[in-house]
Amino acid sequence: MRYNKIRKMDISNGPGVRVSIFMQGCAFNCKNCFNPETHDFSSGKEFTDETIQHILSLASLDYIEGLSILGGEPLHPKNIEGTTRLARSFKKRFPNKSIWVWSGYLFDQYVIDKEIRNYIDVLVDGTYVDELRNPNLVFRGSSNQRIIDIPSSLKENKIVELHLDSEDMKKKEVVVC
Repeated sequence: MRYNKIRKMDISNGPGVRVSIFMQGCAFNCKNCFNPETHDFSSGKEFTDETIQHILSLASLDYIEGLSILGGEPLHPKNIEGTTRLARSFKKRFPNKSIWVWSGYLFDQYVIDKEIRNYIDVLVDGTYVDELRNPNLVFRGSSNQRIIDIPSSLKENKIVELHLDSEDMKKKEVVVC
């Protein structure tokens, strides 16, 4: 597994100041993707235990609110094991800091039965669809993408979406079919 880059102070991918890692490799290749340089599985840098320790060290600062995991595709079968190790290590060390993950895979069709679901606080799911692009959306690029509160969704056995705007967060429940 490989990663493209790490941002030690990111304010655009989740609430507050966060550490972000962009995993390398994506098979979706969405039209006009924001990060096309992350599509090639053989590019980037090797993801190792040292990478995880580096991220944990960056996240130990008091003002860091959490970890954002993006891509590429962090939940692709080639990446999910390493992404899960990172998320597990992060939650063990920082149980009160949040993990946000962006994935083209849908929660109810792919993520729900994976171990990673136990560590993610918020999942932004769904592929980017250029025809549904909306620059006014918070933390997502197209209107088909959902911002899902994973712990609440697992507890309530239904998808609980967060509807975020610049002023507040509102929860909307949607029954999982």
